Amino acid sequence: MLEEAIHRNEKVNGETNAVVLKHYEEAKEMLTKGLPEGPFTGVPFLLKDLHVLLTGTKTTYGSKFFEDYVADHNSTLVDRYLDSGLVIFGKTNTPEFGLTVTTEPSLYGPTRNPWNLNHSAGGSSGGAAAAVSSGVVPLANASDGGGSIRIPASCCGLVGLKPTRARTPMGPDRGEGWA
Repeated sequence: MLEEAIHRNEKVNGETNAVVLKHYEEAKEMLTKGLPEGPFTGVPFLLKDLHVLLTGTKTTYGSKFFEDYVADHNSTLVDRYLDSGLVIFGKTNTPEFGLTVTTEPSLYGPTRNPWNLNHSAGGSSGGAAAAVSSGVVPLANASDGGGSIRIPASCCGLVGLKPTRARTPMGPDRGEGWA
């Protein structure tokens, strides 16, 4: 499944710009080491490049200010994703600090809607929505404090579910205000 997701991403990402950080080799290494038995064992997965940390990988928050920040630990939510068997192979585009309803950061450029490349994929989880809508992955990490899951899902022809507050932990580095 991972090879198919990587292949699909390489095919469509030049047009959509949904995936901005690729962790292909790290994901293949996860498979080599073996995955935990869980409900999503082996399913390829993407993280939003905002507030979720994966050890040894960049988290830029869509900002040039953080373009060289590398996490030295996992977020609690990332640990849960990994424990469920998901295979994380990259991070999706987001507007700078997730502050707008379109995904057009100066760091990576705009994410395009896979259904019409002249249209926005929405924001702030526009990269995640575009990756799912274009068939790269069946599901992706997103976050929502004021429509950031629901707006891009709507733009890209998907259903976006905003979880109950504090259902998805943002720690240990952040409080649960936007969780």
